Amino acid sequence: MTSRRRALWLLGAAGLAALSADGVRQGAASTRKAAPPPDQVAQGRPVVHATPTPTPTPTPRPPAWTQSPLTAVKTPIRELTDLSPAPPPNTIALTIDDGPHPVYTPKVLDVLAEHQVTATFFIIGEQVKEFPRLARRIADAGHQVCNHTMTHPLSMTSLSSKRLRKEIGEAHDRIAQVTGIVPTFFRSPGGAWSQRVLDITAEHDMLPVDWAVDPRDWTRPGVARIRRTLVGSKAGNIMLCHDGGGDRSQTVAALRKAIPALKKRGLTFVAL
Repeated sequence: MTSRRRALWLLGAAGLAALSADGVRQGAASTRKAAPPPDQVAQGRPVVHATPTPTPTPTPRPPAWTQSPLTAVKTPIRELTDLSPAPPPNTIALTIDDGPHPVYTPKVLDVLAEHQVTATFFIIGEQVKEFPRLARRIADAGHQVCNHTMTHPLSMTSLSSKRLRKEIGEAHDRIAQVTGIVPTFFRSPGGAWSQRVLDITAEHDMLPVDWAVDPRDWTRPGVARIRRTLVGSKAGNIMLCHDGGGDRSQTVAALRKAIPALKKRGLTFVAL
């Protein structure tokens, strides 16, 4: 009997020990804190998700000489005096067409920056689509950006009203979206104007712009000839050059010489 009682006692002690161990484990588990939710890991604060920076609404860039809306005394505008209010005396405007171009636009921008000149770039919608960074670089450098149609058709006066609205309207919207500047001036390719072109230009609150001085640099007549024509400009003139549509190395070289010569005569460059 003694052996049997001892065996039962041993079995009871073992059971109590097991129960005691389980109690210890449960107590230890109860003292541990539950893991916080994933969104409260950092110091018990909920995660704050950053909101995206809003895209600025495109706005027109006013000319350097006035904050007032410009109107045209004559259309299309060929001289600065065709604008009201007109810029101060002894001012001149350099306009650059057909870009942005990946090779020549940066070179033109470098020349302008070197001589601290602001210009007016009439850019093509398809080029803006292909080279948006260059279009933004033009605008960020303080130059005026304007509409030169979507695809640069040379037959503007014979296009249908639907096609004209597409050429002018799509370029207008793309330039505004990419550069943040709403175009306020339009130049028809080749200076081809008709009443329909003028009317659709006005529908988009743009003024039509031509030029008074044309060195025909797009024909590549030589650096000396381009420079000579530009240097012959007078106060109030709107000059025409190109940074796109082909090899414009002659234009770049001519501008590098003509700009300081014009400034030496006391002329001040203004962007439209």
